[in-house]
This record gives sequence, C-alpha cells and structure tokens, in this order.
Amino acid sequence: MPASTLAASSVSWPYRHASLPWPMLGMLLVVLLALPFFSTSRAEAEEVAIRHNGLTLTANLELAEGKTPADGVLLMVHGTLAHNRMETIAAQQALLKERGISSLAINLSLGIHARRGMFDCASEAIRQRHDDAVSEIAAWVAWLKDQGASTIWLFGHSRGGNQVVLYLLADPDPAVRKAVLLAPMTFDAAKAAAGYEKRFSAPLQEQLRKAQELVRQGEGEKVVRWPGIVYCRNGRGTAQAFLSYHAPRDVLDTPSLLKRLPVPVLVVTAAEDEIFPELATRMKTLADGGKVQHVVVEDANHFFIDFAAEDAADAIAAFLKGE
Repeated sequence: MPASTLAASSVSWPYRHASLPWPMLGMLLVVLLALPFFSTSRAEAEEVAIRHNGLTLTANLELAEGKTPADGVLLMVHGTLAHNRMETIAAQQALLKERGISSLAINLSLGIHARRGMFDCASEAIRQRHDDAVSEIAAWVAWLKDQGASTIWLFGHSRGGNQVVLYLLADPDPAVRKAVLLAPMTFDAAKAAAGYEKRFSAPLQEQLRKAQELVRQGEGEKVVRWPGIVYCRNGRGTAQAFLSYHAPRDVLDTPSLLKRLPVPVLVVTAAEDEIFPELATRMKTLADGGKVQHVVVEDANHFFIDFAAEDAADAIAAFLKGE
C-alpha cells in the first residue's frame, strides 16, 4: 500500500528559561531554525499517507523509543472538524510516547484531499457523513497491519470516541484489542434541537425536513447552504451529511453503546467537561471495572490541557499495558 514518509519535527527549546543575553538568544534561534527539517528519525515522528476512496489520508506516526509497530500501536481519532495536531491529540501522543506507547494520530478526510488543520467553514463544504469515519479507521487499521502491527488499540476524543465505537460495532479487525474513549460524545435529541436553535437561530426540525426532502428528490449529495451545519454558521454541506450529524439517532449516544463493544474499553472523563457535562455521572453507573472501565480526571475540561493531560496519559498507559 503506498505511503509517503514525510518527516515531521518539532523544535524543543531547551534554553527557554535561561537568562541569556538577547543577541545570544537571537543567534541560537538562527542556528536552530537552520537545522535540517528532515533531521528527525523515524523513531521521533513521521507523517504517513494512504489512498482511500479516491482521497489521500494523512496521519502522524510516533514510535516510542526502541519500539516498532509489532510492539503495538494506538490509533487516535480527533474530535469534530478538528485534526491530528490539535493540542489534545498532540499532547497525548507525546505523553504516551514517554510512557512507551507508540501511536498513529489520523486526520479524518472530511471529504478533502490530504486534509490538514481545522476544517474551514468559510471555504469548504461538509460532504462527509459522521459514519464515513468508520471506513477510514478501517483503512488505517489495515495499513498498521501492513507495517507489522498485530496488536492495535483505538483512541477517540469527543466525536472521535463515538466514531471509534461505531467501527467496533461494525466489523472490527481481530488485531484491535482495546479502546480508549476520551470525553466521548453523548446525544440527547431534545438538547440537540434546543442547542441548534440557540446557536443558529433556526428550528432544527425545519432543516431536517428540508434535508429529508432533498434526499427523497435524489439530491442528497447536492451541496446547499444551511443556517448551521455541525459548527459552521451559514455553512455549506450536503443533505446526507446534515442528516448524519443532526438527525436523532441512538448510535450517536456513546455511553449507551459501551456494553455492546467486543473489546475492553476505558472511558476517561473530565470532572469539568463543559461540552458533555453529564458524561462523568452517567459513566459511574455504566462502568463495571472489567470490560467497561472509567477514570475521572479532576480539574480537567473537555480538552484535557496541562496537568490533566498527564493524568489522562497515566490512566491510558496503565490500561493499555494491563496494569
């Protein structure tokens, strides 16, 4: 399977707290920026790419020191309209690498060739459906197996957590052994409708009827403008995509699906989650300490920044290592 091997690197600033004179700091910056961009080794970081359904998909591979894919890889899926270098994902990749866990953080295409960075609501239309992530996860699982990985774990943040669960409920590869869900999405139809109207000043039911009518007319893939689609105000997207994100469906509520999963799962919730504030409380009744495990990170919000990222990484590494 074709893959590019574009090395990715990040500069660590070891002297950021040193009291060097400004001229010396300037010279140091020039020297560091002059270092070859491709100097990092495969064990550091590597951007890889595959072809899937006519699109190029990209991902960031981080191998822990002394590890190869044969030692196990965590496949990571980002949240809504986000990307694999957002702080939540990048921090977990780095912290888990320190704990001996290799990972592959993927970019969901959202229907865009070689997509990188946040989805641009102003210039792009939402064509990909929520459920289309399943086939892309499957494609990356197959790629990891081609690299020699016989043990694969899955990770999903926010909406990505639900998409990981949908993959596991479809036809998961036997190489997938465990799953980690970081603040996975929940869904309540009444709250979703109220939230849509508050955010976009338009009743959701009217937009759902419009989308359903377009589908009935055979125009489900036609790009139209909506008062709002996902997070995009006055955003463009297809009727099929609109329905996949906004129509009430039981499969959008991640906690209610956990007991059906074929592999052990760890759900990491934030005590101060502002996006899904009810999640931690719901998990207390769902976790059984065995197949469904639950950890609450205190003082964490939905994105697990700073010390909360460390606590989450500790829990994830212990779960994956069977500690």
